[in-house]
Parts: sequence; C-alpha cells; structure tokens
Amino acid sequence: MPKLKTRKAALKRYKKTATGKFLRRHAYKGHLLMKKSKTQKRKLSQIICVSNNDSKPIKLMLPY
Repeated sequence: MPKLKTRKAALKRYKKTATGKFLRRHAYKGHLLMKKSKTQKRKLSQIICVSNNDSKPIKLMLPY
C-alpha cells in the first residue's frame, strides 16, 4: 500500500496535541485591525481546539 500524502495547507494551519486533538488560530486577525477593539483583537489571538465534527476531515488530511 502506498504512503498517504499530507496536505501541506492543513499542516501549516493545524497542530496536533498529544491527546489527538487539533489546535487552530482564529480568523479575522490578518488585516483591518484599526476598527477592531483591543478586547476583540486579544480574544482573536488565542489558540483554540478544533471541534469534534471538524477534526474528522483534518485527521484524513494529516495522516502522520
């Protein structure tokens, strides 16, 4: 059986934890930051876990 290829776009966006969960960054933090409040920008800076429904396709994209 051939090796499974890793999706490089997913590799750059998600990090796998030791328990098998995936971490991701928030969206809307790239530009147009002057109109956003400090509180909103601070909350968007936090790294959060991917939900269980979204983690199933990510597992297929990141086999190793």
